[in-house]
Amino acid sequence: MFAERMNRARSAMADQGLDAVLLSVGADLPYFTGYEAMPLERLTMLVLPRQGEATLVIPALEAPRVVERSGVFKVKPWGETEDPIAIVADLLGSSSNAAIGDHTWSRFTVDLLAARPGLTFRRASEITSPIRAVKTADEIQRLRTAAEAVDRIAARLQAGEISLVGETEAAVSAELGRQIIDEGHHRVNFAIVAAGENAASPHHEAGERVIGEDEVVLCDFGGTWIGDDGIGYCSDITRCVWTGAANVEFTELYEVLFTAQAAQVDIAKAGAIPQDVDRIGRSIITEAGYGEYFVHRTGHGIGVEAHEDPYIVEGNTVPLVTGNAFSIEPGIYIPGKWGARLEDIVVAGSDAPDRLNRVDHHLAVHG
Repeated sequence: MFAERMNRARSAMADQGLDAVLLSVGADLPYFTGYEAMPLERLTMLVLPRQGEATLVIPALEAPRVVERSGVFKVKPWGETEDPIAIVADLLGSSSNAAIGDHTWSRFTVDLLAARPGLTFRRASEITSPIRAVKTADEIQRLRTAAEAVDRIAARLQAGEISLVGETEAAVSAELGRQIIDEGHHRVNFAIVAAGENAASPHHEAGERVIGEDEVVLCDFGGTWIGDDGIGYCSDITRCVWTGAANVEFTELYEVLFTAQAAQVDIAKAGAIPQDVDRIGRSIITEAGYGEYFVHRTGHGIGVEAHEDPYIVEGNTVPLVTGNAFSIEPGIYIPGKWGARLEDIVVAGSDAPDRLNRVDHHLAVHG
């Protein structure tokens, strides 16, 4: 798997005339090596030349955490008195250009340019993102496993098995986080809980506000599920609950959202244009009079990162391909009043979209 991924990267490097790819902290490194670097002041960097063996330059104290993969990359530990920048510069050989990881600390980029003043850099995502964006059958199964886990939590939320009224947003967020871990994820990425007027803020941070009767509670949560090879894949889901007797005005708003999201999912198969997926849902929301309250893109890719390519947004005209995985999550947010969002992870299939989240999409009403 890792060798195949590196070979795809080398093929892209050849097409783009790049001599090397340098990967430090961030999701690219575990994707290509199986090792996730700690964000230390000590340099970790994979040096992947277009030709020749790849080398993972790593602090010696971190070496026990690395599984060396023969024929894929070798490990070069460096001691506390050594200069890792000099080691990387030497490994680059005669390279005149390279792609460097988007999340590389600027201090290391600056030092590398000083050590190799003739070297030019591009963003590594130009090489890595197109590779990561197309999921294999194994990767889709990992995403499905993670999605099924959060579906079970969402089902308990909808059934009233997770206490809401009288609890603080923070307490409910903590409970969602505990259940994410209990369901097999290795870490919690986020657990947004937004009640009433707070639901009008798409990325609201759960606080001490107490959830009351007869209001919406928007819950958006997900984590990272890690396989035996050390690579994690993410989950992400949003569902809304109304804590009381059905409210006609909010129910009508939610039905618009429900209709828009279903229409977007229905066309999100291979060959679809991302901006068209965005537009069809946005037009439904706009025609219902809520256009100004849909304030973000329709979705983001998902995989080893919670947000990655492809993005389902106006201006993205690159057709979806089989294996693209992404969220479909339109929202309506009315400041000072309430908000709603409905989110699933979807995989573009050749004939139809594959909705990974299957838990009930209707508004849960706890009346």
